[in-house]
This record gives sequence, structure tokens and C-alpha cells, in this order.
Amino acid sequence: MTDAQTLDAPTENATIRTARRWSPGACVWCGDTDSVELFRNEPRCATCRKHESVIDEARRFMGMYGLRPIGGTLQSDDEEEYEHRLAAREARRALNDIRLAEQPDPALVRKALRPRAAAVAEHHSATSSSSATRSSSSATRSTSTGASSQPAKAAPKPAPVKTGVVDVEEIQTRALALLDQLSAIDAQLELVGDQNGLAARARRSDLEKQRATILRTLAALEKARLSATGA
Repeated sequence: MTDAQTLDAPTENATIRTARRWSPGACVWCGDTDSVELFRNEPRCATCRKHESVIDEARRFMGMYGLRPIGGTLQSDDEEEYEHRLAAREARRALNDIRLAEQPDPALVRKALRPRAAAVAEHHSATSSSSATRSSSSATRSTSTGASSQPAKAAPKPAPVKTGVVDVEEIQTRALALLDQLSAIDAQLELVGDQNGLAARARRSDLEKQRATILRTLAALEKARLSATGA
């Protein structure tokens, strides 16, 4: 049992956590900058992602077998359940130990994520149009070979759409909202991924259709952003 003296011991560590502050590009939970990636549409470091994954795995195990949610007691019906509960408790304790004393303003975090959201949308846009680009390149080479005797003419460059017509800020806001939805859908797909039965298959099919629609919308938003900025 933990006594009062043990609880009062880590005073130095608490002081260090209080001194740390979040900065753009750092983990929103602990402020670390090591291997920061998006996790549930938030920048999280490798350590935090590892602990969160342990907790998620424990929750999925409890939900799969209809067991009592994690937290509180470690009382379990078998060794596997106990291991999941113990691992989740240790992971939560580790996260609490490294948590920033003052969490960053969500508005500042969203602002820092805007370039990342544009990059994700651009990646999906490039993936969906890769086959069309290859076909277009092949046709261009054939046309150039047949017309080699004629002087080359530069193709007219389309005039860029004025930024005032398309609200770039609104595009980025919508992209972030769609990324939130995408994270939620991915989480639901993970939960039903191991389930069998007609209901589970129907749920997976519906979620996959929603995911495909969001990805197409992200690609369209990225095209609009590129047109608005003249890129």
C-alpha cells in the first residue's frame, strides 16, 4: 500500500513537469518532440502513443468479451484479463507522470496542424490521380512524336483562381473536421475488425463507405486549395 511519505517523494519531478510548456510541433500531452505523429488527430510522441495503444487494447479486450471496463480494481476472472487491466493501469500511470502541468490551447494546436492537414489531403489527392497522370503522360509522348516536325508551342497555363473567391481558411477548417471524422471511423473499424456476424459485416461495410467518401472530399478540398493559392 502506498503511504503518504511515498506520495510526497517525487516533488522534484512535479516541479520539472510544471516548468515544461507546449510548443508547435511537440506532443500535446507531454511536450516531447521525439517521433511526433498524429494520433486521434493530435500531435503525440512515440512514448504517449505506445501507452495509449496499451490502454486501447485493454478496452477492446474488455468490450469484446463484455467484461467490466478498465479502471479502479484489478479484480479479474482469468490471467489474461488481469494482464490487460494491469498493463492499462501502468500505462495510465506513466501518462499521468509525464503530462504537462498546463495543457495547450486547442485553437493553437489546430493552427499548428493546418499544414499537416493540407499534406494529408495532398497525399490522398496524389494517390487517387496517379493512374490518370500516367495515362496523360503516355498520350503526351505520342502527340510529341507525331508533331516533331512542327515548332513546339507552350501549352496555355490556366489562370489561377483568385484567393478571394475561395476561402483558404475555410478549406483548412473543413479538412481538419474531416480528419477528425476519419480518425473516429478508423477507431470504429478497429473495434469491429475482429467481430463476426452479419451485423458486424454490415457495420464494417458502412464505415468503409464513409471513409472512402471522406477521402474523396479531402482530395477535392486540396485541389480547391491549390487553385486558390495558384500553386
